[in-house]
Amino acid sequence: MSEKLVLIDGHSIIHRAFYGVPDLTNGSGFHTNGIYGFLNILFKILEEENPEYLCVAFDRKEKTFRHEMFKEYKGTRKPMPEELREQIPVLQEVLKAMQIAIVSRAGYEADDILGTLAKKAEQEGMEVTLVSGDRDLLQIASDHIKIRIPKTKGGKTETEDYYAEDVKEKYQVTPLQFIELKALMGDTADNIPGVPKVGEKTATDLMVTYGSIDAIYAHLDELTKKSVRESLRENRQLADLSRDLATIKTDCELPVTTEDMKIKDFYTQEAYDYFQKLELKNLLKRFDSDFSDEHAAPCSYTATSDLNECEALFERARQKDRAAYSVIREDGEFLALCLCCDEKEAFVILPEGFITEAYLQDHLKKLGSRISLVTFGAKESYDFYRPDDTDRFDDLKIAAYLLNPLKSEYTVEDLSREMLDRSVEEREQLFQKKKLSEVIREDRDAFAGYAGGLCNILYCASGEMLHRLKQENMDHLYREVEMPLTLVLYDMEREGVL
Repeated sequence: MSEKLVLIDGHSIIHRAFYGVPDLTNGSGFHTNGIYGFLNILFKILEEENPEYLCVAFDRKEKTFRHEMFKEYKGTRKPMPEELREQIPVLQEVLKAMQIAIVSRAGYEADDILGTLAKKAEQEGMEVTLVSGDRDLLQIASDHIKIRIPKTKGGKTETEDYYAEDVKEKYQVTPLQFIELKALMGDTADNIPGVPKVGEKTATDLMVTYGSIDAIYAHLDELTKKSVRESLRENRQLADLSRDLATIKTDCELPVTTEDMKIKDFYTQEAYDYFQKLELKNLLKRFDSDFSDEHAAPCSYTATSDLNECEALFERARQKDRAAYSVIREDGEFLALCLCCDEKEAFVILPEGFITEAYLQDHLKKLGSRISLVTFGAKESYDFYRPDDTDRFDDLKIAAYLLNPLKSEYTVEDLSREMLDRSVEEREQLFQKKKLSEVIREDRDAFAGYAGGLCNILYCASGEMLHRLKQENMDHLYREVEMPLTLVLYDMEREGVL
């Protein structure tokens, strides 16, 4: 079986992904939807094609040889949105980190690079799949070069596939004739002028009847529609220019070899770091757990239901200035209280015997009257603190919102990546769809690692988050407006007023 090369039109695919995927940003506000959509398309294509070689081509800012022929070439295109423009160099860095060959060349478009690589690979006996949203590349299709045109809607991608026979079936012309079809009818997207008064239907009829522009002109007097005949007669130079503009160059000298395009291991440490920084959570699942372990916190997690240990823990916490806590509930059932009062150790207290939910509520309220308490989403633990202790109480979910109000959701895992540069395996990765109560019964230590780890993140991230609020002059808003207002609303909701 022949080896296979997959070629991807970088700008075209990220452009389609950008408009096909809802707006996404990471914790710093950097837009990521184009990158996320591109990578999803990439992985989908690779899973379907299973190639040995891969290369992504990009356009460059410089003018191309087509601009020398026609200075208005692509002159009608609107500027690229800045939210998309900023993602392209980052995508290129991500691809490099994944050891994927990328190529661009001054004076040429990505289409020319892709056409050259495709034809060269075909000559070497390889099968080629070329992925682009640009139908101009249909002229490259052959029996061994397949053009795949993806469509992204609502985050889901479907593709139209074209070999040479598929082009003929869809457009009634061969791939090479497709060039002349476009030359006759023009292309508003690329500002290729075409021949006035010759639209798509007329151009198709002419190509089906005569087969080429030269043959059409050889039989010009046979054309019955006078307006079309005279327009063709008066615009032969425009037809020839449009044909030259529409023709993809397939003999570019490129700084990439077949060996450069050989697929290597995508899942490098550098790629993991990029995925983590961009918060591409679903894609992080593709990496081995070793990567998460390397970024794990140097902290121990202990699960306990021992009364003496619990009493000693609260006594120890009272000697500190600050502690983080989280209440774990599931389906209305109280499962655990997590407590962390230093960077090295977190405890997960499980109710048993004298250690009841009421017991833990009482002890945490007393603790909150003496030291600062940090949590994430105070609504989930309203019964565990005293609302009149708001000067010693911090909700990092509110702080996260104030620091970046544009995000659609806020999670402890995000805090870990943004504030601590630490990756965290999410619940679904660790336990699939198991209920936490089931996890506790089967493996208390695993549950302690998960729940205690999240509590440790709150403790470690709280200092930096509160510092940033002060730096950005939002401390007053947080302390005197957002926190008190939120707690009042929680209280009203609990009392049934809301």
